[in-house]
Amino acid sequence: MTTWAGCGQHVDQVMAGVPAAQQCPGHPRPERPAGRVGRWLGRR
Repeated sequence: MTTWAGCGQHVDQVMAGVPAAQQCPGHPRPERPAGRVGRWLGRR
């Protein structure tokens, strides 16, 4: 498993050495209700 912390600008360079079968596709962001400003802008 490969992990890192930082700016994220080197992700492609780091992941180049990790086989695709071992790469995590990512995680969906949980939906949260829009705050007051978001509702004013029409977000839900």
